[in-house]
Amino acid sequence: MHLFKENAPQDIDAALAQLPIIDLGPYFNGSNSSDPSSNGPNANSKDGALAALASKIGAACETTGFFYIKNHGVSDTVIDRAFAEHKRFHALPLADKTKLTLDQYNVGYLAMNTSIQAHSTVHKATKPNQNESFFVTHDRGPDHPDVINKTPMRGHNYWPENLPGFRDGVTGYFSALNALAQRMLPAFAVALNMPKDTFTPYFSDENHATLRMLHYPPTQQDDNDFGAGPHTDNSFLTILARSEVPGLAVQLPSGDWLSPPLIPGTFLVNIGNIIRRMSNDRFMSTPHGVIVEGDKDRYSIAYFHSPNVLRTIEVLPSCTDADNPPKYDPVVYGDLVKGFYSANYTHQKTFGDKPRDQYDQ
Repeated sequence: MHLFKENAPQDIDAALAQLPIIDLGPYFNGSNSSDPSSNGPNANSKDGALAALASKIGAACETTGFFYIKNHGVSDTVIDRAFAEHKRFHALPLADKTKLTLDQYNVGYLAMNTSIQAHSTVHKATKPNQNESFFVTHDRGPDHPDVINKTPMRGHNYWPENLPGFRDGVTGYFSALNALAQRMLPAFAVALNMPKDTFTPYFSDENHATLRMLHYPPTQQDDNDFGAGPHTDNSFLTILARSEVPGLAVQLPSGDWLSPPLIPGTFLVNIGNIIRRMSNDRFMSTPHGVIVEGDKDRYSIAYFHSPNVLRTIEVLPSCTDADNPPKYDPVVYGDLVKGFYSANYTHQKTFGDKPRDQYDQ
């Protein structure tokens, strides 16, 4: 019996209740009239809707760090096409995929058994992850200044030959998720008692955004094997779309590992180490991992939304006072990314270096 089954919650209904389904519709539509609990003077205003959404997101981030979102505005057509392109890519011969091998900026194809949560404090990883992935970022052209100047972590995408429609389908999904995450930022700011535009400068000028198309074959379980070892994300927030094959498990505050069900019309969202850092540990960055049982392959698409790599990350003033001093020093986000890459990806030139901070726990 593996880790997730050994520590499954006894009361599934109570465990599932800890992952709320949050409706983005009232805020995105500029009204909060559908929320009977919001009866203040601004209940039907955009600000009232934002305050109500922030309250729900804040409660989720302080308790489990995971929640579902519905009425998110991304069409089923865009999502379905992304999954179709995802499966087309991973059906290619390995030789075709390795032509697009992951570069030093973590864009491109990552082969099976070439990533590991080596410095995780959640669970001691002793074997590589049993998944392959294709990473995409902002689709910068060859004339983009960052591409011309070879700006670190501001590179370009790699696209397979002879796979018509793939680029359009994937970049369409990337753009939709980037826009969705940007629209959610004011709610996180208000949830942390900051002005709603607090995160705007952090995420301006093409924030650090990564789309990861993950393919998991059935996990070959021997000793400490995982499709993805238990870890926390090094993002600000992650938006996850999943196919019907289960495998994900989330560690609840109790220590139990819950397998979140697939709920039609929703994305599963979790927050990562960056917002935990900026909130001075007020918000939780929750461990999760993957083991795929049975005989079917699992496909998921994780979108990671983080600040521009040139921005300095520091604890927000609303999250510290004389009795609660900052637990983290200011740091350029790009330095955190470099540490995360070297700690987790075997292709990185600095792989195995001891990280200088809690990049991925």
